[in-house]
Amino acid sequence: MTPLYSFLSGATMMATFVCALFFLRFYKKSGDRLFAIFALAFGIMGFERFILAVTYRVETEDNVLIYLLRLTSFAMIFYAIWDKNRPLGGDKG
Repeated sequence: MTPLYSFLSGATMMATFVCALFFLRFYKKSGDRLFAIFALAFGIMGFERFILAVTYRVETEDNVLIYLLRLTSFAMIFYAIWDKNRPLGGDKG
C-alpha cells in the first residue's frame, strides 16, 4: 500500500464518520428518520473504508463484502429519500 493511498483512504474514512456524526446530531435535534438512516448509511461507508484500508490487496476479486456494504449504504440512502418524499396514506390528490 502506497503512503498516498493510505492517507487518502484514512481521510475518506474520517470524512464519512464525520458525516455520520453530523446527521446523527440533526436526528437528535429533529427526530426525523431521514437523518437517522443517513447517519447509519454513512457509518457503514466509513466501516467499509476501514475494512478496505486494513485488508488492502492488489487482487480485487474477493472484495464481495466491500461491494455489499457499499450497496447497502446506497440503498439505505435511496430508501431514506423515498421514505421522506412518499405521499401520506389517505392523500390521493
